[in-house]
Amino acid sequence: MGEPNGYSRVLVVDFGGQYAHLIARRVREAERWSQIASPMEAEEVLAMADAVILSGGPSSVWEANHDAIALAAVESGKPVLGICYGHQLLAKVLGGRVGPSPRPEFGSTRVRVLDDGGLLRGFPGEVEVWMSHNDAVLEPPPGARVLATSEGSPVAAFEYDGRVYGVQWHPEVSHSWGGMLLLDNFLSIAGVPRDWRPEDLIGSLIDHIRSLVGDGVAIAAVSGGVDSTVAALLAKRALGDRLVPVFIDHGLHPEGEVEWVVRSLTSLGIPPRVVDASNRFFFELRGIVDPEEKRRVIGRVYGEVLREEAERLGARFLVQGTIYPDVIESGARPGADTIKTHHNVGGLPERLGLILVEPLRWFYKDEVRRIGRMLGLTDEIVEKKPIPGPGLAVRVEGEVTLDKVRIARVADRIVREEIEGAGLHRGLWQYFAVLTSSRATGVKGDRRSYGYVVAIRVVESIDAMTARVSRLPWVVLERIASRITGEIPEVTRVVYDITSKPPATIEWE
Repeated sequence: MGEPNGYSRVLVVDFGGQYAHLIARRVREAERWSQIASPMEAEEVLAMADAVILSGGPSSVWEANHDAIALAAVESGKPVLGICYGHQLLAKVLGGRVGPSPRPEFGSTRVRVLDDGGLLRGFPGEVEVWMSHNDAVLEPPPGARVLATSEGSPVAAFEYDGRVYGVQWHPEVSHSWGGMLLLDNFLSIAGVPRDWRPEDLIGSLIDHIRSLVGDGVAIAAVSGGVDSTVAALLAKRALGDRLVPVFIDHGLHPEGEVEWVVRSLTSLGIPPRVVDASNRFFFELRGIVDPEEKRRVIGRVYGEVLREEAERLGARFLVQGTIYPDVIESGARPGADTIKTHHNVGGLPERLGLILVEPLRWFYKDEVRRIGRMLGLTDEIVEKKPIPGPGLAVRVEGEVTLDKVRIARVADRIVREEIEGAGLHRGLWQYFAVLTSSRATGVKGDRRSYGYVVAIRVVESIDAMTARVSRLPWVVLERIASRITGEIPEVTRVVYDITSKPPATIEWE
């Protein structure tokens, strides 16, 4: 879909950080339209912006050459907010001192607020925020006011000339106290009106699909998740019977998933064409242990099967439920690092022979859920927990075999049964088991046993760009461990992963 017209415009300059599109999503959550641009693109559209936000990034301000766009933003007269790398960049070009932090800060960090007016209006004296930096602003630009400080950031926030602001922390991350309040304060200072809702785009998304496909036939790659389901529903409204949903059974789905997908999609009027390609996937995965290679193989085979089905149906278009976290974590934007290859972005063959239709490419999952509700999806589908495209292949360390997938599938079912049985699932983003490649000695039936270690992963999140480990009740964890070691003879030990994202990813592979 092309860029919406007629809305207020907040320009987010993307320096390749993992959170650039999360900033844009938060701006939209505050009911303002946001446009994302690389530093080179930003100079071309700067004049049309109502306000500018400079994102974080993986580089040091002394390594990357982004001074020009920061100066252009300041000299444009537009209100400007710098976040993390953007904060340091603004301080640098305005004459402040940026250097190695006296104490690099990662994750939850306590910040002392010195000025609770303007940008930090409504903030208490101290807050917990989310930081991720090695460098820091050590001295403010001449004439700037220091608004906040922390142990590792002498100038954790500053204001310059009543319209230029910088903050070292990430207000866009849900774990930062008052993040939306800070962004809304900035947008209010900037005078950007509230005139944006993602639901308003449904008609435009349908029109875009219809204009792109024309009189052609399209297949929709469906998984049962909210993203692919919403994309398929939009395509169904645009194309009618010229849209054929295709569900590929790669043999790596959690227990009961295939049956659930067929039942739920059929109830929505988009019954899928089921293709059982499980033997083909397992054959191609033989001997492969590297996580990225596993993803690439699954993406390649997935693409081959899709292409074959498209040829059978005479389809030239492929509808996918790609959303932004898929794109940014695959390094699809300039300067972004590749975290993991996603099968529906980086894993598909370059020459698939199909024209991609990705109506949700620039939305986050909570926005997709809002659109889904407007399309009439039930809470069961809208709130369905995400399952990675490669399925249990990325929850089995090392080579993927039928036996190891069987073990992972049973362990995963036990985790789901216990968490859902305790009524804890509604506040969680994902909960699953990982069959690790580690082995541990145990005692079963008064005899020595040597078996697998299973790791349990349970996290809370809003958009998957950051995640906090859930502090499950001890009794639930004990019950999960007891059942897994008791019901799966090959497992002797269960551990609980307590690592947040970052520095970890949600999935292990």
